[in-house]
Amino acid sequence: MPLSLLAALALGAAPAPAPRPFTQQDLVTLRRLSSPRVSPDGRQVAYVLRSTDLEMNRGRTDLWLVNLDGTNGRQLTAHPDNDSDPVWAPDGKSLFFLSSRGGSSQVWRLPVDGGEPLPVTQLPLDVNSFALSRDGQQLAVALDVFPDCANLSCNTLRFAEAQKKKTTGRVYDQLFFRHWDTWRDGTRSHLFVVPVAGGTPVDVMKGMDADAPSKPFGGAEEFTFTPDGKGIVFAARDVGRAEAWSTDLDLFLAPIDGKAKPRKLTEKNRATDTSPVFSPDGKTLAYAAMSRPGYESDRYRIILRTWPGGQERVLAESWDHSASSLAWSRDGATLYTTANDVGQNPVFALDVASGDVRRLTQGGNADGAQPAADGQVVYALDDLDSPSDLYAVKADGTGARQLTQVNKDALAGLKFGAFEQFEFKGWNDETVRGYVVKPVDFDPKRQYPLAFLIHGGPQGSFGNHFHYRWNPQVYAGRGYVAVMIDFHGSTGYGQAFTDSIGGDWGGKPLEDLQKGLAAALQKYPFIHKEKRCALGGSYGGYMINWIAGNWPDGFQCLVNHDGNLDERMAYFDTEELWFPEYDHKGLPWENPQGYAKHNPVDHVAKWKTPMLVIHGGKDYRVVDTQGMSTFTVLQRKGIPSRFVYFPDENHWVLKPQNSIQWHDEVLGWLDRWTGR
Repeated sequence: MPLSLLAALALGAAPAPAPRPFTQQDLVTLRRLSSPRVSPDGRQVAYVLRSTDLEMNRGRTDLWLVNLDGTNGRQLTAHPDNDSDPVWAPDGKSLFFLSSRGGSSQVWRLPVDGGEPLPVTQLPLDVNSFALSRDGQQLAVALDVFPDCANLSCNTLRFAEAQKKKTTGRVYDQLFFRHWDTWRDGTRSHLFVVPVAGGTPVDVMKGMDADAPSKPFGGAEEFTFTPDGKGIVFAARDVGRAEAWSTDLDLFLAPIDGKAKPRKLTEKNRATDTSPVFSPDGKTLAYAAMSRPGYESDRYRIILRTWPGGQERVLAESWDHSASSLAWSRDGATLYTTANDVGQNPVFALDVASGDVRRLTQGGNADGAQPAADGQVVYALDDLDSPSDLYAVKADGTGARQLTQVNKDALAGLKFGAFEQFEFKGWNDETVRGYVVKPVDFDPKRQYPLAFLIHGGPQGSFGNHFHYRWNPQVYAGRGYVAVMIDFHGSTGYGQAFTDSIGGDWGGKPLEDLQKGLAAALQKYPFIHKEKRCALGGSYGGYMINWIAGNWPDGFQCLVNHDGNLDERMAYFDTEELWFPEYDHKGLPWENPQGYAKHNPVDHVAKWKTPMLVIHGGKDYRVVDTQGMSTFTVLQRKGIPSRFVYFPDENHWVLKPQNSIQWHDEVLGWLDRWTGR
C-alpha cells in the first residue's frame, strides 16, 4: 500500500479519488476567467469569473479581486444575477461594473474594501456596455434605441407600443434584416453620456443610423472618452444601405453635450478602424486599422495619431502580425498587444518611438495584456491543457508567474492528454504546422482512433488554446488522438499565408489536410490508420462536405457542424455579404465561377462516408437549411447519417446542457464508426 494512502488512513481521512480523464461535463462546468482590469496603482487586479449552473442551464458571472503578488484573492460579488465588465474608479477605491440584478442591466458601483454595491444608472433601457471618463465624473453607456427618437421617453413609449401590436409582420427596406442570431427591430446601439452623480442622458449619436459599439460582438473597447473628458471617440459603420457588404468602420469624435454631430476622423480609410486608446499624457491616440475594404481578416496595423493634431503613422509596419487589444504602458513609451504567432498567441511589447517589437510570453493563448506596478504586465493565459488564469511578467519578458488558480480543486482530479506541435511540407512544399494531442493514459505500444479537427474561419487557427466549443482534450479523454492542422488560410503565420485561401477554399487547404494527415500517420505510429473521423464547424463544416466528395476514402466517419453545402445559395442566405464577396472574388452573378469552383453540392454524387450533421436554428451566418440539405442528400443516397438540430442555438452551441448533448452525440458517432 502506498505510504500516502497509509498516512491518510492513519489520520482517519478518506483518500482522494484517483484523477480521471477529462470529459465534456468538465469542459462545461470548469470556471472561466475573463476581463482582467488592473487598479490605478497597479497593485490589484479585478476580473470576472463565470461558473455554470447546470440546473438553471446557464452561466453566471461574479467579480473577483487578487493582489499583484497573487495574495488575498477574494470574491467581491455573489448575487444570483450576473455581474461583469469591471472598471476602476480613478482613485482605486471602487469598481464600476455591469449587473443584471434588479431585472435590468445597469451600471453599479462597489467599494473594494467593503460595503454594498449601489446603482449608478437606473435607466429605462438596458446598458449593454460602458466607459468611464478619466476624472470619473461621466459615463458613456451603450443603449439600443430608435435613432429618430429625441429622448429615452420616446424610446420607452415606442417599445411599449410594439408590445401591444396584434400583428407580427416585420417590414424591411434594406439589409440587414437579421444579423448573427437576431432579427432587426429598428433599433441601433447608441452612446449616451450621463453624469455619474445623476442627470439626463445625452445621445451623442442622435440621428445616426449606425451602431456603436458594432454588432454583434463589439464592446467597450470600441469607444473611449477624450483625455479632457469633453468628447467621445467611437467606432461605427455609418455606410447607409451598403452596411451588409461593407467593412468600413470609422472612428468618430462626438462632443459629450450632443450639440454637434459626430465628426469622422478616418475618412480616408475605407476599411476597418477600431479600438481607440489614448496615451497616458493624452497626446496620442492609438487604434487598430485594416487597409483592404471588404476583407474582415486583413492584418490589423497599429496607427498612432497625434491628438488633437491628427498626424498619423503606422507603428511597426514590418511586423507581420495582426494586433488585437491595445494597452499603453504607464509612461506611454510602449504599447502592449497580443497576436497569433505560429500556433501561439503571445503578449508583445511595441516601442512607440522606434517600432521595435519584443515578445514577452511564449506558449499558450494570452489575452487582456495591461501594465501593472513595478514595470510588470498582467494578462490572462490558457493553453491546450489549462483553462485561463491570471499571470504577470516583467517588462523584459522574464519572471512570469501565476496569480490565480481558479480551477485548482477541479483540475487536481482530472487528467489531460499530452500535446505537441509538429510541422510538414504542405501545399507548394511550404511549411505547415499542426498539433497532436495524445489520449489520456497514453500507451505508446497501442494504436488509437483519430479525431481530425478542422477549424473554422476559414481565417482562424486551432492553436495552443483551451477552447470551450472545440476542445481536443474532450476527445483525448475519450481515448482518441486529436490532430489539428493550421492549413493555408490560417492566422498567425504571416498575412500572405492567411490571404492564400482567398478564392481557393477547397484547394490549398484540402491539400494541407491530406498531407498533414499523412505526416501525422508517419510521425505518430500510435494513430490507427483505419479508425479515423474528421470533424469541423463553420468553414470546417464546409470542408467536411468538400471532403465527402473530394476525399471520400479519407475517413470512416464525418461530423459537420453548421457547414455550407451550396456556396452559391449560401451567399443569398447569409447576412454579412462582405465575407463571401471577398473570399469568392465578387458577386455570384458577376463571378459565378468563384462560387462554383469549390462548391460541395456539385460533388455529392461521390459521397459515401457516414456523416453526423448538426445545425442551430438561430444561425443566420450559415443558415439551417444548409444543414438540412446536407442531411437530405445523405438520406436520399442511403448513407448512414444523423441530424441533430438545436432550434435555440446560433452558430455556436452555448447553453450548458446543449453543449453536453452536442458532445454526447459527436462522441457517440465517433465511437460507433471507429468501433471504440
